[in-house]
Amino acid sequence: MLSLYVPGESVVHRARAGLKLGLLAALGIGLFWVGSPAVMAGAVALVVLAGVGLARLPWRALAVQVRPVWPWLALLLGFHLLVTDLRTGSVAVLRLLTLLAAAAIVTATTRVTALVAVIEWLAAPLRVFGVRPARIGLVLAMTLRFIPLVAERAARIREAQAARGAHRVRLGMAVPLLIQVLRMAATVGEALDARGADDAPARRPRRRTAVAS
Repeated sequence: MLSLYVPGESVVHRARAGLKLGLLAALGIGLFWVGSPAVMAGAVALVVLAGVGLARLPWRALAVQVRPVWPWLALLLGFHLLVTDLRTGSVAVLRLLTLLAAAAIVTATTRVTALVAVIEWLAAPLRVFGVRPARIGLVLAMTLRFIPLVAERAARIREAQAARGAHRVRLGMAVPLLIQVLRMAATVGEALDARGADDAPARRPRRRTAVAS
């Protein structure tokens, strides 16, 4: 899966990227006002149903994006069992799971170019502080691009090690994966540097206005 975007013609696909990001932000704020596990479980079910029914996404598209965080959710639940209680832990896990599923729907139904355009538009007022919105958009686009790319490299390494008879390869794949990621980062960095991505934009010369005598 080289791209998080899943082509489609659903209502969610046709919605504006800014609207979807705004709803995602509102959902994130609203979830932190709720402390009931039953309500959180209902929110997870509604988000999943919206992704499958309204956005017409296959189950696999959502599962691929949420599957890698299951170990972290289990660790979070275990931490709360040791420090707080089961109710607090379940609310925290269900809250994060809801946000992850909603974010997966947004990224699966929105092209990266549309997301980058919205982020650059939101960052436009920061120009007065010397911030370059185009650079922020570039970072976002590269992040979204590298997530599935790194996952693909990890799958290749896992398959290659399994073909050599290594059954427990989770720890053994960390070093070759890290090497490949560093090589990709170096290659991309050289390409960006060659294209002048880090150069400061040239300032336009001020026009002198003729003063009428």
